[in-house]
Formats: sequence, C-alpha cells, structure tokens
Amino acid sequence: MKKIFTYLLLTVSASAAFAQKDKQAKTILDEVSHKYQAYDAVKTDFSVAVQNPQAGVNETQAGTLLARTKANQYRLTIFSPGGSKAAPAQEIISDGKTQWTYTPKDKEVQVNDASGHADAMNPSQLFNLYQKGYKYIYTGEQKVAGKALQVVELTPTDEKQSIFKIRLLIDKVKKQIYSALLFDKNGNRYTYTIRSFTPNASVAGSTFTYNPKEHPGVEVVDLR
Repeated sequence: MKKIFTYLLLTVSASAAFAQKDKQAKTILDEVSHKYQAYDAVKTDFSVAVQNPQAGVNETQAGTLLARTKANQYRLTIFSPGGSKAAPAQEIISDGKTQWTYTPKDKEVQVNDASGHADAMNPSQLFNLYQKGYKYIYTGEQKVAGKALQVVELTPTDEKQSIFKIRLLIDKVKKQIYSALLFDKNGNRYTYTIRSFTPNASVAGSTFTYNPKEHPGVEVVDLR
C-alpha cells in the first residue's frame, strides 16, 4: 500500500496525447491548491480501491491523512481490508525531516530522511503535484451523487514511470478533490475517494513523530 500511495504522489508516466497544458485545467487546479494551502492542518478520511480484472484483484482499504502542509508534516494511516480502525495495517509519519514507516504486523519501523531515498513521499503533494513536470487537460463535468465534479486528467513528462495517467474529479462548489483514479501499465487501477475533509483540524505536534516508547518490542531499522 505504501508503494501504491507513493505512485499517486510521485510516480506517473507520460502520454503523448496531452501535448499542451490546458488553461482551464490550470485554473481549476490552482483553486484547489490555493484553498488547501490556506489551511494550517487538514484531516482527510479516504478509501482506496485496487482493481485488476485480469489478475482477479478487487480490494478496498480505508485510510486517514493528517497533514500540516506549511511545515511539510504528515501522518498517513492505512487499515487492512475489513479491519478495525483501532489496528492500522501501516503508518507513514513525517516531521518534515525524518520519515517513519511503521508496520505493526511485522513489529518493525523503518527510518529514512523525509526526502532523499527511493520511496520518499509526501501525501500533501497531491494538491500541488501538477505544478512541476506534469501536463493536464480539462475534459468536462460529471454528476456523482448530485455533485457537479470537474474532470482533470494529468500526465507527467517522464515516460519511464509505471502509472501513465491520473484522473482527478474535483468538487466544483467546494474546490476540493473528490477522487483520484490512477492507471497502471500493469493493468491495475487505483481509485482514491475522499470520504471527509476537515480543514484547520486540531492536531498535536507529537502526531508527526514516532515515539519508540509507545511501541515496545518494535524493531527500529535505520536506513539513513
């Protein structure tokens, strides 16, 4: 799941079909980014559906993201399919300098620099990823559950990546991302749907650090 979420934020491949950046798409994406950047901290509950008909894969997991964008801090929690939210399957935590990847089942936490290793990622980049190295186009509107959603498709300029397209559905009224659909060269489709979005959430500073004392018996693997 960590790799899947990393794809969403950092690894997408190019498509020759989109040769120009669309002004209308940029306006929509700028509105989303500016609104998000105005908040001190946000909390987002989401679901991710992973599908690959050829491989017989059809799985859905829930997750929660707490992020403080200006400080480059976040805590991403992923839950097992059908599992309890009291027992996360994995947590990725960053205080802006150090990143911890904690997997309770393995009783292990990996420690990396927040940037500078192969799997470096920052979930809050979802709201700004279009600003560098991407092409984008507005393709129209859709109605979902009575909501008017604007559709923007993004493709990056790097042809070597696994994900070749991201389709964003953006709430036209709220100026918020409703969902993101990732297209993988291997036939996988990853659909992230925002279930709730809490702006200016009350978040303690300790949320964005891993405390070994709270996790006795967990092996610390320092990869820095």
